[in-house]
Amino acid sequence: MSMDIYAEELLSHYEHPHNKGEIATAETKMHEHNNTCGDDITVYLKIDGDKVDDVKFDGDGCSISIGTTSMLTDYIKGKSISDIEKMDFTTIKNLINIDPGPARLKCATISLKAVKEAIFNYEKKEVDDSTKDL
Repeated sequence: MSMDIYAEELLSHYEHPHNKGEIATAETKMHEHNNTCGDDITVYLKIDGDKVDDVKFDGDGCSISIGTTSMLTDYIKGKSISDIEKMDFTTIKNLINIDPGPARLKCATISLKAVKEAIFNYEKKEVDDSTKDL
């Protein structure tokens, strides 16, 4: 596939985001703000046992942040908490199939940072350094 097809998929998720909304009964949620671009994302997680049962997000941002958040929320449904804790920038890059470059790195990773921080919060664990660096 060409890079244009991947960019089109990301733009489609931006224009018609999946899993947009709130979960009033979420076990955990986390808000993140990207000062550089103005992205503002809150993720809500329903957890059943050790798996993400449902996920929603709310907020505003650029095409990369909202498109990536939509794709990530689809991707993590049904995933185990331990699998999510291991996710990093490579996970995002493989998921969206484009390299956002250093200027847009925070746009692409804001949702993963929020999801992982929500998981750590749920488990009452300290956020690890790799998540802090996202």
